[in-house]
Amino acid sequence: MTTATLSSEVLDTARTNTGESLGDLSRKSPVLVVFLRHCGCTFAREALDDVAQQRAAVETSGTAIVLVHMQTDAEAQALFIRYKLGDVPRISDPEQKLYQAFDLQRGSAWQVMGPANVLPAIGSIFRGNLSSIPTADIFQLPGAFLIHNGQIINAFRATRSSERPDYSQLAAKK
Repeated sequence: MTTATLSSEVLDTARTNTGESLGDLSRKSPVLVVFLRHCGCTFAREALDDVAQQRAAVETSGTAIVLVHMQTDAEAQALFIRYKLGDVPRISDPEQKLYQAFDLQRGSAWQVMGPANVLPAIGSIFRGNLSSIPTADIFQLPGAFLIHNGQIINAFRATRSSERPDYSQLAAKK
């Protein structure tokens, strides 16, 4: 289990599309914060599909979900609706300040496009998660964190673009 305290400044300035701060949400209940790659990425789309499929299990456990992306909210909204996550609070972070605050790394070309990502990309595309033109940082790696009361309870930081956790298991480790 990972425990680390986040800066209250970071949590209170990170605002969702509904106007709530990540800090306020974290004080109400545990929050699964899912950091996506650029919205054109097949792996970001697969992550959204995973979150949609695991949403009931996560929310039934009393954990809220917040999605973090690098596009403007207007650019990303249609994609979230497509994956039936249009009502999930989300944070637009085009400057990647929140990604940095959670210590999510930018990958090398090898980590983002290397051989370990080829078969997962083909599989994701066959499952209907077609990629499109990138509109944000293609080197940003994804991650997911369970936070509560300003602390990271559980963390997943990808080391390559195709990695993603079992979100319901990550949220269950309270």
